Amino acid sequence: MTPRDPGATGRPGLLVEELSVDYPGRDSPVHAVDAVSLSVEPGGALVLLGESGSGKTTLARTVLGLPGRNARVTGRIRLGATDLRALTEREFSRVRGSRIGYVPQDPTGSLDPLRRIGPQITEVLRRHRVVTTRRAARDAVPGLLTTAGIPEPERIARSFPHELSGGLRQRAAIALAVACEPELLIADEPTTALDALVRSQILDLFGGLRSRHGIAVLLVTHDLAVARRVGGQVAVMRAGRIVESGPADQVLSRPAHHFTAELVAARAGARR
Repeated sequence: MTPRDPGATGRPGLLVEELSVDYPGRDSPVHAVDAVSLSVEPGGALVLLGESGSGKTTLARTVLGLPGRNARVTGRIRLGATDLRALTEREFSRVRGSRIGYVPQDPTGSLDPLRRIGPQITEVLRRHRVVTTRRAARDAVPGLLTTAGIPEPERIARSFPHELSGGLRQRAAIALAVACEPELLIADEPTTALDALVRSQILDLFGGLRSRHGIAVLLVTHDLAVARRVGGQVAVMRAGRIVESGPADQVLSRPAHHFTAELVAARAGARR
């Protein structure tokens, strides 16, 4: 991957303004995301922290252009100079995977179980025209797997997803997500099913992608320990709204909102 100067654009990698996402309800609309504004600088990280049903995944998927059927979306979403809300689905499909990478909670959501890892990555490279020949795409695979912290990249490239451990599958999903050198990486609960050591390694990997390649990271989690480890900025979501945001160490050590304080206290109680 080519290093990107985090300050080269002079504007946020991601800018969301007054974003609302509503779904039809039996009696009234369901406000999944309610007038949310946030930004992530190139090379920066923003952790969306909240309980299940708080709207954090809906927000992330709306940034991806995948809010779901019957969603009513208002507000602005910009990636660099591009107004994502103004794109057609065909135009957005070119942005998704090239300028925005996505790492799901379960890597089987992005890895085809019937295909080897290497060909899946070469297909992404060729689909988004990062390289022009099959050979160039194949030659790029080991480096991408190495960037994702995978040992023996040639062997892993020849492997099927089911032949890999959970940690290696998640790293392969990350390699797939960053293959086209995206400006923004969205990770939705990417460490939930991993043990503590692998979880730490994956989060360190995100930090390396930020510092070495200038990728902006938007990470969704319910885990305060993950939010602390990622650092950067934290936005605490509850019932579709951001109730508190700021530097991770400040928000999680000296919460100003009672809901954040309750999350911190619950985490502290669970450790006793």
